[in-house]
Amino acid sequence: MESMKVVLSRGVREHPLKTHRSGLSRWLPLVFLIGCSTLLGSACRRQEDPPSPVLLQINDRRITQAEFEAEFERYLNTRGLASREGREDLRRAFLAQKIDRELILSAADRAGIALSPAVEEQIVAESLGDYPEEAFAAVLEEQGLSAEQWRRTLLENSRIEEAARQLAQSGARVSEEAIVAYYRQHADLFDRPPQVRVRQITVTGEAAGRRVLGQLRQGHEFAEAARRHSSSPDAAEGGDLGFVGRDQLPAAFDAVIFDLPVGRVSDLVQSEYGYHLFLVEEQRPARRLALDEVREEITGRLQADLEEQAYRDWLRGLRSGAAISVDWNLL
Repeated sequence: MESMKVVLSRGVREHPLKTHRSGLSRWLPLVFLIGCSTLLGSACRRQEDPPSPVLLQINDRRITQAEFEAEFERYLNTRGLASREGREDLRRAFLAQKIDRELILSAADRAGIALSPAVEEQIVAESLGDYPEEAFAAVLEEQGLSAEQWRRTLLENSRIEEAARQLAQSGARVSEEAIVAYYRQHADLFDRPPQVRVRQITVTGEAAGRRVLGQLRQGHEFAEAARRHSSSPDAAEGGDLGFVGRDQLPAAFDAVIFDLPVGRVSDLVQSEYGYHLFLVEEQRPARRLALDEVREEITGRLQADLEEQAYRDWLRGLRSGAAISVDWNLL
């Protein structure tokens, strides 16, 4: 099959050693291993070391004991898992994840799923962003990685994501019947309590609060007064707190804002943060959201569940159709 060029969506960069992941992370429960790729083969071993016995064979892909141990130690190191407690259980879980990883890469090979050079450079650039080169090199050294190993793993992880996306989720779509059924069965999730849209002004002293209150009662605009006088973080937005329900704010605030008529400024309210003035702009009664209001939310939730199940079924099929051999004596 001719190799296809895959253009991946942009991900949020958190750290240069975090792998490039998309929304698939919700349903792709793989540990993206950091270490020497199987493709590196003996390059991960010193030339003078004797050949390492094969620990794991998956179809025609072989992983030696030395390669596996190097990856496992690097996995523990990058996640701060230095403790020896539970190491044996971790090793077996790591082995299972390694098998799944190799199965997906084999499936990607058969399907011709590849990344073009341009896409590879895009992924690397997005993962590094503006991270300082010296700091990046220091992190690599701390975790025992070369820049080439990091790059190989990053691109391999992106290829794994794309293979799972193309081969596992294809055709998995949520039906209208499923959306309606979910809405009916979980109707209480869409109940909304009474809410008010409120603005606030916070000042440190009572005298300052009285001056601002006097200005407001003379007709000064509340949002502008908040921008000029308020010390709270929402001052730049004119003190806008958005819609809030009961128990989202301190009880002393609830006692004021839920009894305050729309358009009226409150008296001063004292708290540990200072003195506050409130303005209620809108009231919403308790209600149940209509299906059309939550259709997108339900669809997203069901689609994620559907894709996760499709992925698990697909991976189960890969396992059942593969020749997998483990030398448990070496493990």
